[in-house]
This record gives sequence, C-alpha cells and structure tokens, in this order.
Amino acid sequence: MTESIKDRVAIVGMGCTKFGELWDKSAVDLTVEAAYEAFQDAGVGPDDIQAAWFGTFYGLTSFGLSTPLKLQYKPVTRVENMCATGSDALRNACYAVAAGIYDVVLALGVEKIKDQGLSGLDVTGGGFPSSNVAPITTAPSVFAMAATKYFARYGLSPEEGKTMLAKIMVKNHHNGSLNPRAHFQRELTMDQVLNAPIIAWPLGLFDCCGVSDGAAAAIVVRAEDAKAFRSDPVFVKALQVCVGPGAGAMDNDYDYTHSEETYRAGLAAYAEAGIRNPRQEVSMAEVHDCFSITEAIVMEDLQFSPRGRVKDDIDAGTFNLNAELPVQPDGGLKCFGHPIGASGLRMMYEMYKQLQGKAGPRQIKDPQIGLTHNMGGQPQAAAVSCLMVGL
Repeated sequence: MTESIKDRVAIVGMGCTKFGELWDKSAVDLTVEAAYEAFQDAGVGPDDIQAAWFGTFYGLTSFGLSTPLKLQYKPVTRVENMCATGSDALRNACYAVAAGIYDVVLALGVEKIKDQGLSGLDVTGGGFPSSNVAPITTAPSVFAMAATKYFARYGLSPEEGKTMLAKIMVKNHHNGSLNPRAHFQRELTMDQVLNAPIIAWPLGLFDCCGVSDGAAAAIVVRAEDAKAFRSDPVFVKALQVCVGPGAGAMDNDYDYTHSEETYRAGLAAYAEAGIRNPRQEVSMAEVHDCFSITEAIVMEDLQFSPRGRVKDDIDAGTFNLNAELPVQPDGGLKCFGHPIGASGLRMMYEMYKQLQGKAGPRQIKDPQIGLTHNMGGQPQAAAVSCLMVGL
C-alpha cells in the first residue's frame, strides 16, 4: 500500500550561496558556504548530520561533500537526475527521514559551470533514447521550435508571440533585481528584450538563462521533531519526479507545445498534496525557465493557465510578484543561471524564505503553499520534478 509524504517531514534549515561567475571560489568553497548557512539556520552542526544526499551533475563524487564538511564515516549518496538533480537530492533525503531511518539529514546541490570554459551546458554525453539518425541540435534550437510551434498552434503572430515572451523576461528580471543572491540583478525593458541579438529565432539573448556557479542546501527532520529546531519550520507536502520514456523524441506527431512529464508530475504532486485547484491553492511557484517559452508552456502543463491561454494571464500580470499567483519570485533561472546540481534546492530556498516571511522586498503576502518545478533535458524527453512545501 502506497503512502504520501505529506506533512511527514520538515525543512528546518537552508543555505544558498550567491550565484554567478564565481571565479574566486571552488565547488568545495560553495559547498561549505551553503552547508554552514543551513547548519546555522537549523541550529545544528556537521556532527548532528546522520546522512547526506549530494546533488551534482559534473564529475564530483560523494567525497566532494563528505571531505570538506568532515562528515566522517557517515553515508553520503551522490544523486544525478539531469536538471532535476538538486530536487531529487532533497527528495531522497526526505524519503529516508520519512522512513524512520534517520532523524537529521542534509541535502546539498552544487555546480561549477563557468570553470569549464563553455558558453552553455555540456550535455553531449547523451542518455536520451534515439534512433541514431537525429540531427544535431542545441538547447536554444529545440526550445525555439517549441516557441514557433506554440505560436502556430494557438494563432499568435510572431510579434504577439515575441511580446508575450518578453513580458515573462521583464517580470523575472524585476524580481531578480530585488535579490542580492541572483547572478543578474538588473531590470530589463521590453525594448531591450525585443531588440536583443537572436540566439535561435524567436529566442533572443534575454530569452535564454545564463551560465552560473552556485550551491544550496537543506536540513530535513521528522515533522513531529521540527518545532524543537525552530518555531517556523516548512513542511513537505509533495515530492514527485517523473522520467518519461522519451516518446516525444521518437514520435513524429509530438506537438512541442507541452511536456507530458511536467503535466504528469504536476498531477501526481497535486494528488499527493491534496490540491484540487492549482491556480487557486498554490500561493507561488519557482519553475524551470531555462528559456522564456519554457515558463509559458509550464504554466499550462501545471494547470495554472488553460491550454493555449497563457498569453491572457501574462498580459493580465497574473504571475507578477504582487499578483494572483507569483511565479519566479526570486528571479528564476533567468536571473540565477542554472548550476545544474544547485537549481532545485535554490528554488526551494526561495519557497522556504517566502513561507517564513523572510524574503525582504520580494515578500509575497500570506503564502501558504509553494511549488518548485525542474525540467531536465528537452520538452520531448525529460526528467521532471514537482516538489511542494507549506506551513
């Protein structure tokens, strides 16, 4: 008989580094910084940690966590699940506590992307199902196809579609300008976004998230123990990861205007959390805005907007910081970049601070439920996480 994770575990401490081009810091430096902020926040130390889950995509082994934190002879498990890596590290840590195996555990995600000298993520290692006759593609080119297909399917002119996407980026940069930990802390105008150099039409420079370094961490305990650590713990409501069979990558009929994995992960998370109307019951969300079109499509996949109608909500400002359903209150991937192992936990850090009323000028009024979403891979073949927390 399956059981729900809902309200069985709580997050009692979190830490997050500044994200950016951190040339003067190593992955070890970032690991220590994020972990010790989380330790201090929870009122614990390394000796209190009974086990840890370490999310990282490139190269590092479990020693990348155990050695710098001096977790002597304790179990450390390295987790990798594409762009959902950080979220999955937290998910594994929560399940271990819910199972009654451990009382206090650490989940930490870190990545040093800039040191590779690449202008984007190096994901050429594959892992996707393939007929071995597919053309060479890049992430911008694939998501550009999603944008053009969305425009065509729902009758948007190129000008209407580009304007819709630009409004998403202006919103996210406004939120990021209020966040001292974001890589990019500058507001953008509509003209700047619309007139930026094209990367893969219709996606311009400001439609694409940056390349950054960073780390984030969480301390997880049993729900019944949480108030012993702090007066304002944040309780886990749902933890879902959906890895698809890659059917879209093999199917000539794939529509490029939705992610089946995101849709199904959302359904599972809502069922686990007891959410019947996501638009009304979710207070805020951090979603995987690797490109502007991704956020637009995710709004429909997660049932925040009806199919083909997200433009109406974007035009109405529905997802703005002080509106009905704030999305990317910290600025999102667009302002933080995407250090793969860290992103999911960085998103959770924002939800944690918002629920505690500690988000400063970004603070949302009276939030009750926060959702985070990661999409690893490409729309037609992805590993997706949907995690929910609340008071």
